[in-house]
Amino acid sequence: MQAVLIEQTDRTDGVTIVNGREYMTDAKGNLVPVANIKAEDKLEDEMVRKIIGFAVELNAQITRFRDHTMADISGFDQLLAQEYGTSVGGKKGNKTYQSIDGLMQVKVQVADQIAFGPQLQIAKVLIDQCLNEWSADSRPEIQSIVTRAFNTDKEGQINKSELFMLLRLEIDDHRWKRAMEAIRASIRVTGSKEYVRFYQRKSLEDGFEAITIDLAKA
Repeated sequence: MQAVLIEQTDRTDGVTIVNGREYMTDAKGNLVPVANIKAEDKLEDEMVRKIIGFAVELNAQITRFRDHTMADISGFDQLLAQEYGTSVGGKKGNKTYQSIDGLMQVKVQVADQIAFGPQLQIAKVLIDQCLNEWSADSRPEIQSIVTRAFNTDKEGQINKSELFMLLRLEIDDHRWKRAMEAIRASIRVTGSKEYVRFYQRKSLEDGFEAITIDLAKA
């Protein structure tokens, strides 16, 4: 029986050498001779690998930048704490750091992560009872908000901003009021997440513009 010699490459191009011949692994895990792969499929593979390579490198840079940024901020806060015997920060730890010329800002913001308990389903039942009894054309804007609030997004999450809009509506119906009570009772803070945002402006007369870096995904 002839021995099968498999030479594993660094996989940057997805090629595996078997007995001196080049193969690529397909989506089913099968080895396919490179010579049998269509030219356009090979070009697509090369393009995807190139883009992903840059994406992975950029992600690593952003991660390092995030870590260095938080370390710098933490170090500065510790210096201030030593100087004044206290800590920096307002409500929920929100902080703003600014350059002397007032043209650059770094903001640290802490946002609550919110989930909803089973009371939310009770609220939906009560709201539906209200909508079913109100005339179809009397409050179409409320119907629209309710629809958006309880339609889950791609991750299966309730639309929080639309749901909170319902809480601001003043409607004189005991079922509606009970529904709003149920929504408030359903709100649960499950944790918090820290965000760092960066801003700059050309002059003191201009408004700040955000420097967009999605650190939360790093």
